[in-house]
Amino acid sequence: MNPPLAFEDWLALTQLQAEYAAIVDAADWDGWCALFTGDCVYRLVPRENYERGLPLATLAFEGQGMLKDRAYAIRETLFHDPYYQRHVIGAPRVLRADADRIECESNYAVFRTKLSELSTVFNVGRYLDTVRRTPQGLRFASRVCVYDSEMIPNSIIYPI
Repeated sequence: MNPPLAFEDWLALTQLQAEYAAIVDAADWDGWCALFTGDCVYRLVPRENYERGLPLATLAFEGQGMLKDRAYAIRETLFHDPYYQRHVIGAPRVLRADADRIECESNYAVFRTKLSELSTVFNVGRYLDTVRRTPQGLRFASRVCVYDSEMIPNSIIYPI
């Protein structure tokens, strides 16, 4: 059974998820970095590796400095066919909550649209989040994106 969470906290958590989707879909990479704590962890992991406890991740960043480096790379150094992303994120399921943090799980689907092409399902899975209360509001201390498919495109440029 899920632990009780005050409605205001659940609403703030849901808003954080919505902000994440809006910011990433708008390609606001500085805004993406600002949604995380300074000592954050962001990982994109295949489901098989996650379930088997294997450490290999498709993307792995530790600390906001690494997120900022990725944001810089996206804007300035990575060459790729441009595309748009659109996130659909389910309501968060609270797993644990205390005065300082919330652990939750949310399903997600990311659609990708390349210029002059039809939209396609790009990545589907679940977020396993640890969210901390900060003076700036709720922020991700950890976001592990566990994707379901064994097959992914040959490059993932933008955060999932």
